[in-house]
Amino acid sequence: MNTKPATPAARYDRSLALARHRRLPAGTSPPQPTHAWPAENVALLAHYRDWLLASGASPYVVDHLYVPVAGHVLGLALKPHPKLDLERDLQRANDYIQAKQLSAEWTDMNRNAVLKFRQYLRQQRGQCAPAFKTPDLTRYQAGLPAWLVEQLTRFQHLRQAGWRPAHRDQAILNFWSHHTRLWRWLFAHRSVRAFSDVKRQHLLDFMDHRLAQGFSPVGVNGDLRNFHSFLFFLQDQGWAVPQALLRLRGLAEPDRLPRFLTDAQVAQVRAGLEARAAAPPRRVQPRDTLLDRAAFYLLWQGGLRLGELEDLRLSDLDLAGRQLLVRQGKGRKDRAVFLADSAISALKAYLAVRGSGPSDHVFLYRAEPVHKDLIHCRIRYAGERAGVKVTAHMLRHTYATQLLNAGCPVTSLQKLLGHQRLNSTQIYARVHDRTVADDYFTAMAQVEK
Repeated sequence: MNTKPATPAARYDRSLALARHRRLPAGTSPPQPTHAWPAENVALLAHYRDWLLASGASPYVVDHLYVPVAGHVLGLALKPHPKLDLERDLQRANDYIQAKQLSAEWTDMNRNAVLKFRQYLRQQRGQCAPAFKTPDLTRYQAGLPAWLVEQLTRFQHLRQAGWRPAHRDQAILNFWSHHTRLWRWLFAHRSVRAFSDVKRQHLLDFMDHRLAQGFSPVGVNGDLRNFHSFLFFLQDQGWAVPQALLRLRGLAEPDRLPRFLTDAQVAQVRAGLEARAAAPPRRVQPRDTLLDRAAFYLLWQGGLRLGELEDLRLSDLDLAGRQLLVRQGKGRKDRAVFLADSAISALKAYLAVRGSGPSDHVFLYRAEPVHKDLIHCRIRYAGERAGVKVTAHMLRHTYATQLLNAGCPVTSLQKLLGHQRLNSTQIYARVHDRTVADDYFTAMAQVEK
């Protein structure tokens, strides 16, 4: 009668004994079983399995892929794990996997498992934060004169003081994409070589060109605002900037109201997430359903932005005080967010199964800090399951409109949302202005008589 091995080491020894080595080239040495390992490596393999399970990985995948591949690394190196070279020793495991000449799909899965073990080893050594590397800006700077690149670089350094460190590389790319679009067009389509060559008509031509390509007035105005902000920077640096360029007005934009969910739509999405958290579908990790529910409550009942949710740390939570702190939110401003009982309950349920990670970020996915794009997709899919179109930012709009409809003063809502200007908050009052509504129904009652 076959019995399942009791320990990860025993499981690896069994998988090694059953491994197919007939295709290995002559002279290729296979990994050694665990009795030849240093004792600390045997303990490490067991800890690695626990770490994987705590991060939400499938037990089947852990036992049949991740643990055996980690065993290959340890069985080939035969040195205490603190002395493992994360490049050469892990490459030996990749070479062994390639030499087995298995299917391309299985080989790729094994290589990904090597990367997962490398991630774990880096976390154990405290090497979690990758070094920041300046993105390649060649495509945005090509064709621009040295004086313009130099001034834009100085402007970038000034602006990046207000960017979140976690997304600085992407923010740099966005800066150069947005701030060079008009300039690149000027140098490619107009006889512009120096700053003094730029004329008001050139800007009007660019706006017509973008509109003819199908871009919206909002996008065209964004290009113009970026151009103007750079001109003001040049003016502060002592450059002579013609007022005709600064006074150019943008295009008329539609005055849209915020997009929010009705109470019934919120209830549908909420009911779907609660049901999945209570009884996770087959092949769905219970931890992931609790993550989805906790994120939903913070977006809906806390009004958090996606980036703020992504950057949230355990030290920012004060569940006993029924609040959390958003640090370095939009505009690098801190604020307090208060939590309802349902949000606190959802957070506690998730934190109970959160597991460990490389940092104290509240939300982890597969032992790594969650990325905002993942949350965006999971919230959108939750809406699709409930038959409701929903995004994370729509939940923030819903938070604001529901609070105003319940009588929350607009000045309090301004602080809760983290708006610097009251005008940004007043847009929600246009949707739920009870005074206007009461005046209408009072007048209509008289009309109907």
